[in-house]
Amino acid sequence: MKEVSLRLIHYFPDVLGTLAVLAGGLLGGFVLKLILFGLLRAYCRREPDSVLAPSVAKHLGRAMAFFLPVLVLSMVLPLAPLAPGAFEVLRRTVEISLISTFAWLLVRTLRVAQDLVRHHYQIEQADNLRVRKLLTQLQFVQKVVMSLIVLFAIGLILMSFATVRKIGTGLLTSAGILSVIVGLAAQRSISNFLAGFQIAFTQPIRIDDVLVVEGEWGRVEEITFTYVVVRIWDERRLVLPLNYFIEKPFQNWSRTTSQLIGTVFLYVDYTLPVEPVRQELLRFVASQPLWDQRVCALQVTDSKEKTMELRLLVSAADAGRAFDLRCAVREHLVDFIQQHYPTALPRTRTDGLAGTAD
Repeated sequence: MKEVSLRLIHYFPDVLGTLAVLAGGLLGGFVLKLILFGLLRAYCRREPDSVLAPSVAKHLGRAMAFFLPVLVLSMVLPLAPLAPGAFEVLRRTVEISLISTFAWLLVRTLRVAQDLVRHHYQIEQADNLRVRKLLTQLQFVQKVVMSLIVLFAIGLILMSFATVRKIGTGLLTSAGILSVIVGLAAQRSISNFLAGFQIAFTQPIRIDDVLVVEGEWGRVEEITFTYVVVRIWDERRLVLPLNYFIEKPFQNWSRTTSQLIGTVFLYVDYTLPVEPVRQELLRFVASQPLWDQRVCALQVTDSKEKTMELRLLVSAADAGRAFDLRCAVREHLVDFIQQHYPTALPRTRTDGLAGTAD
C-alpha cells in the first residue's frame, strides 16, 4: 500500500500538469471563438446589409465552438508531461477529434456558400429559369461534396490505426471480387445515384419546377441522392424515387418557360349568342393584372345533344396566375350569362316529348 501511495505521489505532478494543459488548451480555444464571433456580431450590427457575416455566424458558430478548442489543444498538447504510451493515446484521441470537428466545419461551410449563391440568384424573381437550373445543380453538387467530406474524414480516422491499415491492404487485394458483390447488392442505389447526376445536369426537372405527376399538381421542393420531393398545391408532399423521372412520363409546366395558356370550358344552351360573350371575355380579361396579354380567345369547340361547348383560352406568366385567372374568368362569365341570358343556361326540354304524347 505504501508503495502504491508513493507511485501516485510520484505521478501526481504529471497528471496535474496534463490536466492543466488540457484545460488551458480547451479554454484558450473557446475564448478565441468568443472573441472572433464577438467581432463578427459587431460587424453585423455595423453592416446590416452584409450576407456573408450573418451566414457565418448562423452556420459556423456551433462547429467553431468545438473545432477551435480542439485545434488549440492539439497545438499545446506536446507540453503535457506524460509517458510515451499515455501520450500516444491522448494524441490519437485529440487527432480523431480534430478530424471530426474539421469535417463538421467544412460541411457547415457548404451552407454558407449556399446562402451566398441563393442571395445572388433570387429564385423569387419572375423569370427564374436560369436560377432554377443553377440551384438544382448546386443542391446535388453540395450533397456529393458533403458525402465526400464525411467519407474522407472517416477514412482518415480509420487509417490512423495500424490494424485498420493492414486490413485495408488485404481488402485491396480482393477489391475486384468485393466490387462485384457490392455492385450487385447496391444496384438500385447506384442506379438512383447515376439518375441523380443525369437529373442534375440534363435537368428534366429543376428546383421549383411545376409538375403534374401521378395525377397531382405541385412544385419540386427538394432533389436528394435517392428521391425527389414534390410540394403539392394543398401542402402535401409527394416523394418519388429519382428513377421515376428517368423512366416514366410526367408533365413539366415550366421546362423552358413558366408561361402557360389556361383553358376554361362552358356548356350552354344553343340559344346563347356567342359574340356578346366573346366581347365580354375580352373586356374582362383586359382589366385583369393576371393576364399577360398574349392569348385571349373564345371558340365553340363542340356541339352536343343538349348543349354546345365553349372553350376559352387565356394566358398568364406562370401556372399559379393561370389557375387564378381561369377561376376568375369562369366565375365572371357564368355570372354574366346568368344576368343577361338566363334562358341560355343548360336545360332539358320536354316540349317535344309532350307533343308526341298527345
